[in-house]
Amino acid sequence: MIQAIAFYMFAAVVILSAAMTISSRNPVHSVLWLILAFFNAAGLMVIAGAEFIAMLLVIVYVGAVAVLFLFVVMMLDIDFAELRAGFVRYAMFGLALAVVLLAEVIIGVGAWSAGGVDLANRIAPTDAGTALGQVSNIKAMGLLLYSRYLYVFEAAGFVLLVAMIGAIVLTHRQRGGVMKQNVWRQINRRSEDAIRKVNQPVGQGVEL
Repeated sequence: MIQAIAFYMFAAVVILSAAMTISSRNPVHSVLWLILAFFNAAGLMVIAGAEFIAMLLVIVYVGAVAVLFLFVVMMLDIDFAELRAGFVRYAMFGLALAVVLLAEVIIGVGAWSAGGVDLANRIAPTDAGTALGQVSNIKAMGLLLYSRYLYVFEAAGFVLLVAMIGAIVLTHRQRGGVMKQNVWRQINRRSEDAIRKVNQPVGQGVEL
């Protein structure tokens, strides 16, 4: 009983948050509604027994992607009149995209109603004869990643490492007109070189 109540509560909040995300006029409010939708979607994943996906939703999407969106939106000088003009300009394209997504949802619901695809016996790792139902999804995914897909997993990590190094190199390259911070000079700066103490008499102005 409690599972059904929690499921419908999380599902209702997810639907409401998603609706407010696309209907809110303020972009900052839209990102906040999106974060709420992610949290409740993580709750749904926990109820469904997919703890790993719930953890990914909270750590990756809420902790990184949504917060990045929020900071970017808050730092931009958004012209709401220009946003409305862009909405009118791309209304037909957005409507066509919405129709495509609706068709995908209908096809997905039909496929789910027809019965799920039995992939468990084909991709489940063998853990000393342990049955699949006795292994949690996090352990089963870990066994797959570090056994059958070890080289693919390592290659993905290597690609992310190269992307991170590339971003650092592009950030620290020499560019004209950009002031570069000299950390060593700031650390070695003495207080005598930074400030000047003046014994100012009472009733007189400050000499600059």
